[in-house]
Amino acid sequence: LKFSIRLRQAVLTFNKECIMSLVGKAKATAKNIEGKVQEAVGNLTGDPKTQAEGKEKQVEAAVQHTIENVKDTVKEIID
Repeated sequence: LKFSIRLRQAVLTFNKECIMSLVGKAKATAKNIEGKVQEAVGNLTGDPKTQAEGKEKQVEAAVQHTIENVKDTVKEIID
């Protein structure tokens, strides 16, 4: 019985961490798409500020993806 409870807790914790990681990656992907669209709008309108803001969002998204990947790697090492 104790093993069963511990196993359920471990599975719930694992699932929560996986979901949190997926949410973080989804947010980063959304930010990247937003940045690409903003950069494209800047290109079409010739607005360098909009272009730069779009590129900045893409960099932020890449950093977020990297952070999520590092978290996943650390979790794998610990487990």
